[in-house]
Amino acid sequence: MVTTARSRIPRIDLNTLHIEPEALRLVPEAVARKHDLMPISVSNNVLTVAMADAVDLLVMQSLEARTRMRVEVEIAPLEEIRKAIDRNYKSYDEIESQFQPDNVVAKPEEGVKVGDVVDAPAVRALDMLVGEAVKHRASDIHIEPQEGKLRVRYRIDGVLHETVSLPLTAHAPLLSRIKIMANMNIADQRPQDGQFALKVHDREINVRVVTIQTMHGQSAVLRILDRTFTALELTELGFLPGSLGRHKQLLKSPYGMILLTGPTGSGKTTTLYASLNHLDRTKRNIITVEDPVEYRLKDINQIEVNPRAGLTFATGLRSILRLDPDVILVGEIRDAETAEIAVQAALTGHLVLSSVHATDTVGAMFRLMELGVKPFYVASALIGVVAQRMVRRVCPHCHRLIGAPEEAWKAYAKEIGEERKEFNYGVGCNSCSGTGYLGRTGVFEILSVSEEISSLLLSGGSATQIRAQAKTEGTITMWRDGMLKASAGITTPDEVLRAVFCRG
Repeated sequence: MVTTARSRIPRIDLNTLHIEPEALRLVPEAVARKHDLMPISVSNNVLTVAMADAVDLLVMQSLEARTRMRVEVEIAPLEEIRKAIDRNYKSYDEIESQFQPDNVVAKPEEGVKVGDVVDAPAVRALDMLVGEAVKHRASDIHIEPQEGKLRVRYRIDGVLHETVSLPLTAHAPLLSRIKIMANMNIADQRPQDGQFALKVHDREINVRVVTIQTMHGQSAVLRILDRTFTALELTELGFLPGSLGRHKQLLKSPYGMILLTGPTGSGKTTTLYASLNHLDRTKRNIITVEDPVEYRLKDINQIEVNPRAGLTFATGLRSILRLDPDVILVGEIRDAETAEIAVQAALTGHLVLSSVHATDTVGAMFRLMELGVKPFYVASALIGVVAQRMVRRVCPHCHRLIGAPEEAWKAYAKEIGEERKEFNYGVGCNSCSGTGYLGRTGVFEILSVSEEISSLLLSGGSATQIRAQAKTEGTITMWRDGMLKASAGITTPDEVLRAVFCRG
């Protein structure tokens, strides 16, 4: 039996340690979570586990009785143990077992009624799929019927990973269960959207669902939203010091429009929320209109778009203007009417924050004009544009200097002016699931609308001219921002190549 003297018990790093599958099979996940312990390895009839409290003899005796092995303990921080449990216990085999022939209630081509599914294995399978997604920090679950299989993929740190392949017989019951949960019509093959809530590991999770018909059947994408989310601070988003200062300066303006731009999944909403979090919410009336309200913010009045009830971005914005707001957040400018009202609000003494889909800061300006806003109003109302992308961070537990691919180091050398071939790369460990990356950070481009840029807009200046002027005024492009982060070892030049478009 292991000694109870903590000072003699070795301390280990669960982030980099290899966990043996045999050890995981000996200790069920429920037991590991209940006692906050992580099975590590099995050798010569000895089970080694990591615990935060090495003197819990009752737990050790219970494990020995369960496994019929001698138990040895090593010390690890409690938080590391809980994260290791999340990473290493996977329910994929159990999910597949729900759709064995004896369990399946219908074939893909058969209709499935509500009553058929309520107590079906699909109920347990969906709960496990969402649970695994939450454990692995996935933002989306893709459920895609393919030829001969049902593919399930998770988007983790912006990249899709195939997690499990289910038999096609799982498609109909699983999709029907999703539709029932999201209050959708299970018989309707047309595109639908809905949402539902689940409790996963004591966390309240909202799931937004979209379905659409494909060549092999209906595909579904489930967006995972953690209701325990706390709005980040601007300092946590990845701004370089100079860029952070420019953004904070924009937020000091009492009126005008600040636009966030980038593709879907580029972190615009997170930056918008962090920007609101930076503002004084006691002395200013802050109101948002969003589609949908993804996260609830303290001391801010949030309104959710509901087109069926006649509440669109445009109608919501008109109503907000009668509520004496100081700051208005419009989730997205999608149409001419919303663009016009938002610009007018910015011109009449309100600070307006919003997002628009464009490739970069200058593109966002021209997007407003494409929506029918006259150049004079764009030049007068717009005070700044922030473009962004998300890049994966190098895993802090397994990083080392490694030679970059030729394309990557040449791109870096061209932008930074430094010929360097080795960069910080993660080699893969338990903590990052072998990917070499853990978490993401933003790369940003911030354009402040100066008098010179306003003049170019009014005189019909081209996008190239405005970009050149912005660079002379100190704007750092997303491409350069990303390469500076690669230089600092935060990300890799390969990742910048993957996520950020360079105009050459």
